[in-house]
Amino acid sequence: MKYTPHEYQAYCIQRVVEDPAVGLFLRPGLGKTVITLTSVNILKYFRWQVSRVLVVAPKKVAEATWSKEAAKWDHLQHLRISVVLGSTKKRIKALNTPADVYIINRENVEWLVDYYKQAWPFDMVVLDESTSFKNSRSKRFKAMKRVRRFVKKMVLLTGTPSSKGLIDLWAQVYLLDGGARLGPTLGAYRDQYFDPDQRSRTQIFSYKAKDGAESSVLAAIADICISMKAEDYLQLPENISHEVPILLDSKAKKAYEQFERDLLLEIDENIITAGTAGVLTGKLLQFCNGAVYGSEGQIVPVHDCKLEAYMELLERIDGEPALTFYGYQHDRDRILERLAKTKLRVRVYKGVEDEDAWNSGEVDVLLVHPASCAYGLNLQAGGRHVVWYGLNWSFELNDQGNCRLWRQGSPYDKVFIHYLVVQGCVDEDVMATIRDRADTHEAVMRALKARIKKVKEDAKK
Repeated sequence: MKYTPHEYQAYCIQRVVEDPAVGLFLRPGLGKTVITLTSVNILKYFRWQVSRVLVVAPKKVAEATWSKEAAKWDHLQHLRISVVLGSTKKRIKALNTPADVYIINRENVEWLVDYYKQAWPFDMVVLDESTSFKNSRSKRFKAMKRVRRFVKKMVLLTGTPSSKGLIDLWAQVYLLDGGARLGPTLGAYRDQYFDPDQRSRTQIFSYKAKDGAESSVLAAIADICISMKAEDYLQLPENISHEVPILLDSKAKKAYEQFERDLLLEIDENIITAGTAGVLTGKLLQFCNGAVYGSEGQIVPVHDCKLEAYMELLERIDGEPALTFYGYQHDRDRILERLAKTKLRVRVYKGVEDEDAWNSGEVDVLLVHPASCAYGLNLQAGGRHVVWYGLNWSFELNDQGNCRLWRQGSPYDKVFIHYLVVQGCVDEDVMATIRDRADTHEAVMRALKARIKKVKEDAKK
């Protein structure tokens, strides 16, 4: 696919290429990944200014997002991506594989720094979701601080750099400029911009920003950080779709392939009925989501890959309300079980009370089945993030579901639609149908016949 950057993307690319350090504070879906990879391509293959690039990202993002984005665009397909995940042996092998970009999850940053010590080989570092480094007392921040002097080009990516307060900015900006703008220590930053808030006689528990602190801080970092809020020239689309690619782990991938083979091997693609097609694709979609119904209706969990990606996405939007569409009751129940371990306010949509609570800002996650609220509901006041946990073949249901937030009367100037898409599985067939606005029945039959044919061909090998 040919990449034609929007005006704001071209500006960001220019800044990454020309500045030794820059923070891109852009919302999910605005192209931070392709912006960064395009910059890497220019820096390495046109300007010869960097040789080895490290990307630090949340685990699910590290697994698939960057590799998928590089493969998507014509001008990036030559970039070699090495994913540094798994056991120590696998990580070392990935580090020793010739590549342009090495991607590691944030939990292994300390290990990586200890592994290389003074022989740090990465001259460009990208911190994807830089809020992971907002705690200056964390091991990952201290590790990155130790090797910062070896890095010629530092890039921070996040959509919510300070949603919990200005205090979050110091550590992130420090990794950009070494304390030049907000002070060399967190204490100095607090003294300049904050007053003690909750405290005892001997201990300060929290701080509150001084009058005018926010404008002063933003002015101090304006030359090194690009924010949508600060750049009024950004021409943004109203509806921003964002596909989150998910890789199944090796065990789940093997199980899916066996599951698909067992389902499809005995089916004749030439005489398959619509009813059979619906049942078969439904089972494959269930597997993508992480659990299937057994022969007696019992729930059989098979993996947590999509659930983990969903939780990472909620972390990335950093507490903003998320209207979440699920496909099956076991999806809803497993999501509820995981969210019960957080402080998020969660509801399952049942009627007008839940609608009112959402629109009043009393709900962080509203779980909805698309068939139950695709039409008529006005939910636009409650948030701007739609998450499709369970994908739906119907373009109409998908479109109408998105229009619960993306509609006239929304207080937001943009709405973000996030699709969780398991790679190499039936999820991708569903997304192709949605993108093509294809007839649902024909699309299901065509996709299933193709999968049956492939399974039979593979079985002959």
